[in-house]
Amino acid sequence: MAVEPRASIQTPLEPARTGWLYRVWKVIFILFCFELGVFLVVFPWLDYWNTNSIATLTPWMLNLWDSPYFRGALSGLGVVNIYISLAEVFRFRRTPVDRMKLSSL
Repeated sequence: MAVEPRASIQTPLEPARTGWLYRVWKVIFILFCFELGVFLVVFPWLDYWNTNSIATLTPWMLNLWDSPYFRGALSGLGVVNIYISLAEVFRFRRTPVDRMKLSSL
């Protein structure tokens, strides 16, 4: 009984998404993530932060809302959103040939 070696299994490459609708949605996603990130980094530290209606709903919410730890956590989420948008920009700029080279590694 002879055992034949298996042929190397290759996964099919996913087709490159290069349609104009894909690109438009990608740009919208990148802009949304970037703008949300900048907003979350900057806005919790402005004077307008204490003048909105969410802070005045309940007394315990006011204490949480004024906490620098809560503001820092929101700014951290903003940094994550900015990172996601920049990563998507670099991923968007790669050509389909570059994607195929990376997937074959």
